[in-house]
Amino acid sequence: MKTISEKLSLSKTPVYDRIRKMESRGIISKYVALVDRHKLDPTIMVFCSVSIEQQGREAIKNFNKAVTEIPEVVECYVMGGNVDFLIKVIVKDLDSYYHLVTSKLLALDNVKEVKSSFVLEEAKYSTAIPV
Repeated sequence: MKTISEKLSLSKTPVYDRIRKMESRGIISKYVALVDRHKLDPTIMVFCSVSIEQQGREAIKNFNKAVTEIPEVVECYVMGGNVDFLIKVIVKDLDSYYHLVTSKLLALDNVKEVKSSFVLEEAKYSTAIPV
């Protein structure tokens, strides 16, 4: 609160009140800790472009539900354009990635194709939303 109040030139009380109001309205949904994955066991990050056979509402809902149960999937987006989903996965190594694709992603109903793009370096990483 102190840092925010100093940046906004406000006292702590109005800053606290505004934050509580944003929490109650659902604008702030949760607080998280950002972990530097490079300081843990070695990992690789991969973006997977996933295409499904049929793109109906139920098919999209089923795929979304299925990927939320895969721990290696840290983000999943329904896309418009050339692919149906873009998912971000973090795995220990290439063998783990191969297992993930062959045993989990391609095993899901309706999955037609998985294309992989391996992250070589993070040029920018932020969770902040510009407001």
